[in-house]
Amino acid sequence: MRGWRRTRLVAATVAAVAALGAAVRVRLLDPHVVRTMGGPALVYTIRGDGARVRVLRCGGVYQSATYLGDRRMEPVFEYYRAFGRLFDLRSAARRVLVVGGGGFAFPKMVASGHPGVRTDVVEIDPAVINIARRWFFLDDAIARARADGGDLRVIRDDGRAFLERGAGPYDAVVLDAFVGADPVRSLATVDALRAARRSLASGGVLLANVVSRDGGADVSFLRSFVATSLTVFSRVEVALATDDDHAGEDNYLVVASDGPLGLPDAIPYDADFLGPVLLD
Repeated sequence: MRGWRRTRLVAATVAAVAALGAAVRVRLLDPHVVRTMGGPALVYTIRGDGARVRVLRCGGVYQSATYLGDRRMEPVFEYYRAFGRLFDLRSAARRVLVVGGGGFAFPKMVASGHPGVRTDVVEIDPAVINIARRWFFLDDAIARARADGGDLRVIRDDGRAFLERGAGPYDAVVLDAFVGADPVRSLATVDALRAARRSLASGGVLLANVVSRDGGADVSFLRSFVATSLTVFSRVEVALATDDDHAGEDNYLVVASDGPLGLPDAIPYDADFLGPVLLD
């Protein structure tokens, strides 16, 4: 029975990869299927615009991606580059917590571009950690961080539980955890954000990746997440961080703090924008 299930899974995955290749009109190279806590994940390489990009796809959506070769530490998706605004807002940041590993794109960017920063990444799924080590250059990033006087630690744990045990203090907490296309709601409630706030140093910053639904038409989770953040933090700003080349949905960067912010491209909003506050 186990062999039959694996055969069916592989067959379905191959069919999905073939359909995806036909849809986006690129050549898919070296496909792999891996069982994760969130379901089967696809790892494959595409060649487009002269660059090879390795992709992690789960639940029908992109979870992460990496360039190959000399560019392997560069983020592919715009919202990972948007997380880098942390260092515009807090140039002296030296301790960062990332909840949600995936392909470790943002921690890799920090390791290669910000010497001396110590980054802790909490990832609940050991299969995802193994994917990052095998295909997304995680060990290379760890070595780079340590060579430059910083660190990159991988912590296998539930993100909410880690926050509630009193982690930190961190200069920034980055929330980027999903199950397929769905956000991890338990990390977005009032109590979860209070735990994140307790994990921050004075004036620290919370950053979160929030994704739309229905091709960008549904931003209800964004509205509720902003409303919830405002019950915990004194300042909350939102910026668009969408990558038209790779995303079917809109990504929004939400930044919250009790200290000064000032994103130059912050989207104005008023009380009518706010949705229901998220509770446990």
